[in-house]
Amino acid sequence: MSTPLIIVARIQANKEHEDLVKSQLLQLIDITRNQEGCVQYDLHQDNNKPEIFVFYEIWESRELWQAHMDSPPLQKFMAATQEAVADFVLHEMTRIA
Repeated sequence: MSTPLIIVARIQANKEHEDLVKSQLLQLIDITRNQEGCVQYDLHQDNNKPEIFVFYEIWESRELWQAHMDSPPLQKFMAATQEAVADFVLHEMTRIA
């Protein structure tokens, strides 16, 4: 059995596009939660800077997460928000305790 992969992804929308980015992110939730290998997929919004969104994800393996990253719904999100996202930081992590 492979080691689960933890993903922490931080998306910062351009302030004028916060609603667009949020609506596009919300469209990913149910689709992704039903993808093979998805254990947890939670979206959070910063209380003080609402243009900042954070995903906390757990995947059964890096390969299954990569399949998610290459999936049509995620590619659609990236195309729809290309000009609306100011910053995107992704951390691939392993639980150590």
